[in-house]
Amino acid sequence: MAQRAGDPFLALLTALSGDAALMEATVDAARTQSDQVAALPAEETRRHTHALVLGVLAALRDGGEPGPAALAAAESLGSDRARQGVPVADFLDGFQAGRTHLVHALIAEGRRREVPDGALLEGVTRIDAITTVLVRRMVHAHRVAELEMARTTREGDLQMLRRLLHGEPVPVPAPLDPAAAYHCVVSDVSDPAVAGRLERVLTAAGPGLCGLIDGRLAALVTRLPDPPPDGPLLVAAPPVPPAGVAARYALGRRVLAAGTAAGLAGLRRMTDLALLTVTEAEPELGRLLAAGLLSGLDPAEPFHRELADTALAYLDHGGRVEPAAAALHVHGNTVKYRLRRLQEITGRSLTDPGGGPAVPYAAHWWWALRHWSAG
Repeated sequence: MAQRAGDPFLALLTALSGDAALMEATVDAARTQSDQVAALPAEETRRHTHALVLGVLAALRDGGEPGPAALAAAESLGSDRARQGVPVADFLDGFQAGRTHLVHALIAEGRRREVPDGALLEGVTRIDAITTVLVRRMVHAHRVAELEMARTTREGDLQMLRRLLHGEPVPVPAPLDPAAAYHCVVSDVSDPAVAGRLERVLTAAGPGLCGLIDGRLAALVTRLPDPPPDGPLLVAAPPVPPAGVAARYALGRRVLAAGTAAGLAGLRRMTDLALLTVTEAEPELGRLLAAGLLSGLDPAEPFHRELADTALAYLDHGGRVEPAAAALHVHGNTVKYRLRRLQEITGRSLTDPGGGPAVPYAAHWWWALRHWSAG
């Protein structure tokens, strides 16, 4: 039955579709129900959920079958999940869990707003009919994508890449050369379109293999692109033969998590993020260092935050005033003044007055300042 203008159920769904908290709870419901879906980045589920809700809303408003945008969103979901290695049963479990959560929320809110039960029943029945059409389209797209991948050499290469990165036995890692050395590159990129663009960049400099492993772009390449690509964070490990990439892949995932938490982007060498990774793994030590070195600073005082930011920039630029001033867009004398005030307030210097090892002392200050600023 067509949805009429002023229909209370349509008005209800329109209002709730703009409720960010409800949409996020719907995403959480889908991820909780399916381990395979939960393994993907939350943004991957979020973007599909948003597109499908808008498609259902448009179909209800038009009073007909799902339109081209809704059908395209369903096809994209099915196709993407196939390419990410998520079985059809798993992604349907997630979809149905999200749909159930949203319908329950609609009914509860409808009753709170005193929407007539008949209107609620009619609206939910219509949603069922629309989502049935969308599920058929998802399943079809998933099967088509699976068949396409199964017919290509790429799928065999991806299976081999997955086994190598997971540390499973691979007697002959063709098309990789067992004697060659490869950089293991990891990322949190799960969108197949973005992954495809980055694959072309990563393999332009030399031979390699790329693909969505565990739902995220990973690669083994003989050479890293120069200049490094902008965009999402990519972590590249030092090169090793194929037999040794599993350990680099596991370490790369930990380094990637630390770099992501720090807001980094672009292609980064794993060794450049070593200190960041270690400090991110021990937040309690960071808290103790901050308490010991920065006890005189007040996080609620903007000037104190300026002092901490200046000290971090100073340490990040090798203890040089002018590069730190350029990064902060201030005069060099301002950097010197802030460092002097920091020493007066904390009672400590950024350089060890006792003449001890300079590197550990500076690293402890850097760790404390990062932890204090993040908190």
